[in-house]
Amino acid sequence: MPPIVVTAASADVDLSVVIVSYNVAYFLEQALLSVRRAGEGLRVEVFVVDNASIDNSVAMTRERFPEVHVIANLDNVGFSRANNQALRVAKGRYQLLLNPDTVVAEDTFRQVVSYLDAHPRVGGLGVKMLDGHGRFLPESKRGLPTPWVAFCKMFGLSALFPRSRQFAGYHLGYLSPEETHEIDVLSGAFMLLRKEALDAVGLLDEEYFMYGEDIDLSWRLRLGGWLNVYFPGTRIIHYKGESTKRTTVNYVRVFYRAMVIFARKHFAPRYATTFGLLINLAIGVRAGLAVARRIAEAVLPAALDAALIFGGMVFLKAYWEANHKYVPGPYPTQYLEVAVPAYIAVWLLSTYLSGGYDDPPRAGRVARGVAVGTVLISAISNFLDAWRFSKALIVLGGTWAVAALILRRLVTGYLQHGELRLGERRTRRLAVVGSPTEVERVQNLLSHARVRADVIGSIDPEFRVSNSEFRADAPPSPLETQNSKLETSLGRLSQLDDIISLYQLDEVIFCGRDLPSSRIIEAMVQNHERPVEYKILPEASEYIIGSSSKNSPGDYYTFTVELSLYKPAQQRAQRLLNVLSATLLLALSPVLIWVQRDRLGFLRNCFGVLLGQLSWVGLRYEVVAAPTARRRAVLSPADRPAPTRGAVFNSAPFALDDAARRRLEVLYAKEYSPRLDLGILLRGFRLLGQAA
Repeated sequence: MPPIVVTAASADVDLSVVIVSYNVAYFLEQALLSVRRAGEGLRVEVFVVDNASIDNSVAMTRERFPEVHVIANLDNVGFSRANNQALRVAKGRYQLLLNPDTVVAEDTFRQVVSYLDAHPRVGGLGVKMLDGHGRFLPESKRGLPTPWVAFCKMFGLSALFPRSRQFAGYHLGYLSPEETHEIDVLSGAFMLLRKEALDAVGLLDEEYFMYGEDIDLSWRLRLGGWLNVYFPGTRIIHYKGESTKRTTVNYVRVFYRAMVIFARKHFAPRYATTFGLLINLAIGVRAGLAVARRIAEAVLPAALDAALIFGGMVFLKAYWEANHKYVPGPYPTQYLEVAVPAYIAVWLLSTYLSGGYDDPPRAGRVARGVAVGTVLISAISNFLDAWRFSKALIVLGGTWAVAALILRRLVTGYLQHGELRLGERRTRRLAVVGSPTEVERVQNLLSHARVRADVIGSIDPEFRVSNSEFRADAPPSPLETQNSKLETSLGRLSQLDDIISLYQLDEVIFCGRDLPSSRIIEAMVQNHERPVEYKILPEASEYIIGSSSKNSPGDYYTFTVELSLYKPAQQRAQRLLNVLSATLLLALSPVLIWVQRDRLGFLRNCFGVLLGQLSWVGLRYEVVAAPTARRRAVLSPADRPAPTRGAVFNSAPFALDDAARRRLEVLYAKEYSPRLDLGILLRGFRLLGQAA
């Protein structure tokens, strides 16, 4: 049954829970369900402060959780300010800052409230946090980021010596995660505060937009004479962890700038100066590494392909000169220096345009792309007498290019997935822990979401023996596909380790309606070393949520529509249109810039599109699951209506509400073609300089 919920105006509230949300409706729903269960037996008030989400978070919360106080901001005001909005009206004796990407156990609130009741000097409390695989998150306990501690963290010494008292001060790796400890810094993902202490030291510092505010408040509690404690007596899941966006330049900049603010406030001037220099150095190094990594990930496959083709062409040239060249003697140096690199560029470009770099890789796409490139090279060489070397070498080179590109993909696939194959990866094998009704719901959800997986059986969450006694040495039951009615029982939840091993499972889905969060967490912890992913289907939800590690963002399965915009072929077409149009616009910019509303922004956006940071047209209002990182869009199909036939173009914006804009963008994504982008680009031509 739902907990007793006390309004913000009532007295004797045990616990106020504050959750700041921004475009994570699927996580927020699960977090609120776990909060509702954990609040049973306590007088709890819950606040959700939404920072202008566009993913239906507010409507979902009001509909599914009427007991929750919703504060809906019109803009993203940042983490600190949003929390403070709720803290100023919260009445609980204890006040919890909780991330939306968390799941708390049923006993969590009772455990932490009891601990604080018994320890009046404790002002702040953190708990043992686990990632989506059941592994301990080191950010559950942290030390003060002094210049030396920050240096060790930013330059990797903490990672090299994770249990060293000297080098691992940031995450206090030398302290056992199984024991209660006094610590310096609490994690903002679960930060329980005594209201008396919070009133004494003040709310979160709103100078921090995101990151660093938990460090600042924790240290002010210590300076105010209160204790901060890491308490492992209860556990929660924190899907994203602190490292979700560590490889992005924006994360590096925002996080380390927060450290500069902290140093300026709390360190002596000479230490603050040293710390600031260290931080700026770290920003440069880490940002450089982040950019280099992104470039390497994008360029490395093509670079390897080019190197393989070039090596083969060197061998073919030597062989042909020695055995088959009509006029004996070597080819001129221009052949390897200019002609062969040009051949390679044509082969790789045509392979890219034919889908040869799409995932999963397919031999047919590679062969088609190289074949088209070979024909183009042969045709073009007929018109260039000075560069016409050997048709035979072009054909042999194309044949070798097909073999080299396919071989490289086979080896890469084997190193990444342990499978020496092209095409679709092996169908994922998964099992569902839940009652027959919920298992069937999981199957329907996976089927509608078009997830390639075989649901091979169910696992009894209540420890009953459904069909026959499970034995670890029993032969596997016949596999059932997700499109058939599932009747295979694999055993009981207590036997999960044996079931994972015996049936070679890739994924386990827990049904939240049939299992308490504490039991799900316990099962994940007991089997966290298994190479299997865990996901949860919350009660009455349409999202199956999970995350394989703290370094990966949370993912989810849900009912989706087919979006043409995110098909690889359409992504390539859009990118090609962006590059060609941006190049043309830059070439004509001395003339075109005078009709732009924001001339400097026009040039900035042209370069941003060329560099792949922006897209001329895309989604600005709707949030949809995309298979790749989505580029920020300059224009939206919802910015203005399509002009009527014969109408004169009117640059005045057309008023649409947010719901209408989102519907238009979903329709655009569903029916996408480059022609749509071209029409929107022409209609919004004067706005090409606006901020993306």
